[in-house]
Amino acid sequence: MSDATDEVGADGEVASASSDEGAAETYKGILTAYPYAIRASDSLAFRIYAGTSALFGAGIVLLFTFAVVTLLGATAEAPGGSFTFSRAFFLFLMLLVVAPLVAPVLFVARRHRRTGSDTRYDRGMAATGYGFLLAMYVALVITTPADLQEDPGGALGAVAEFLYGLPNEAAVVPPVAAALLIYLTHRQLG
Repeated sequence: MSDATDEVGADGEVASASSDEGAAETYKGILTAYPYAIRASDSLAFRIYAGTSALFGAGIVLLFTFAVVTLLGATAEAPGGSFTFSRAFFLFLMLLVVAPLVAPVLFVARRHRRTGSDTRYDRGMAATGYGFLLAMYVALVITTPADLQEDPGGALGAVAEFLYGLPNEAAVVPPVAAALLIYLTHRQLG
């Protein structure tokens, strides 16, 4: 027997109240997936990651928005062509950074909507999300200009010196590896 109350309409069809409640509890896009995933998850680590990724995601979108506005101001009088490409490339780069950042939250929301709660899965996705944030930091350290490099000393000094010594092209590797790890973890635990 169902806990939901069923009502018979004038046309004789039975409408269940539980289907309306279930529709209100799910999400309809990326902005509503965040609150849904936070409410649905039992993992504190994931809930903290969801808040952290929302803040970082908003900051990254704001940063790229300012960059595009600056680029538009600098190239306003220039004809199309390569300037149009560079504007679109900024948006593409933003998508490449934001997508892996929000992917763990979207994966968790999707899993909770379809199959239900699994704390192990939520923790795994949070861990890979934190790994992506760390990989982005490592990429920023690798691309630090020489005049801004500092030596923190100790064991961190050796790591920083190693990262500073890598070519700038190597900065792509940590974020790509972390994004791949997010997907592989989703496939393994999902």
